[in-house]
Amino acid sequence: MKLARLAVVAVALVAALGAGILALNLSQPAPVEPVIITAEPAEPPIKLVDVLATTTDLSMGTPVEGALSWQKWPEDGVGPTLILKQNRPEAIEELKGSIARQSFFAGEPVREAKLIQADRGFMSAILPAGKRALAIQIAAETSAGGFVLPNDHVDVIMTRRQPSTNGEADRFVTETVLRNLRVLAIDQTIEEQDGQKVVVGSTATLEVDPDQAEALTAAQQMADRLVLSLRSLADSVPGSPGYAAFLLAQENAANGRIKVIRYGQTTDITTSK
Repeated sequence: MKLARLAVVAVALVAALGAGILALNLSQPAPVEPVIITAEPAEPPIKLVDVLATTTDLSMGTPVEGALSWQKWPEDGVGPTLILKQNRPEAIEELKGSIARQSFFAGEPVREAKLIQADRGFMSAILPAGKRALAIQIAAETSAGGFVLPNDHVDVIMTRRQPSTNGEADRFVTETVLRNLRVLAIDQTIEEQDGQKVVVGSTATLEVDPDQAEALTAAQQMADRLVLSLRSLADSVPGSPGYAAFLLAQENAANGRIKVIRYGQTTDITTSK
């Protein structure tokens, strides 16, 4: 009899223990996935558009055919002068035969203002408004030993022998005819290429205004020799350190005129300095 009671009590205890464990499990909440909080906010994706760009370096005067392609570019960095594929899908075909008016780097977006059509004169296209291109004869000894390159700035110096009338030795008259002229080309070379450091040519094409063109033409007829004097970059290019001082010095020049003595007669040449 006692054994039967003990068995009943044992079964009751086991059942109670099982019920307690079940109730405990049911009362616990379900596990929650951990939430990772980053210190920096996530960046939104960058929207890209197709922009016409160069695939290789292009120097001034180089045809662009075969060197253009569509490249991805951030939409926020697209200016109004860039060529978009969504606006001009046939732009590569349309620009065939164009020539680079200025240099391009590989991967640089193409601006149509930096291109010219092959059926137009290249030299006239690179001239600023109101300027002229005038060629003069040079040699290595009259062009800074051949170190004058396109886009350098030079002074033009005129030298002429003045014969003596009283048995004395001949005199030489030397004057700076024009100052700070940009060299557009040496012979057919319009830009330094492939690391070229010296260009020895027979003709230099200079950028002048109409008054300077007249003065330089007269000087070529009157001079025994014209010499190109290479200027420092500091006082020849706007924005460089010495350029302002150069302009002030030019303002103090005497009315932009030089005197050339030829066979005892004095001739005034008007220059624009």
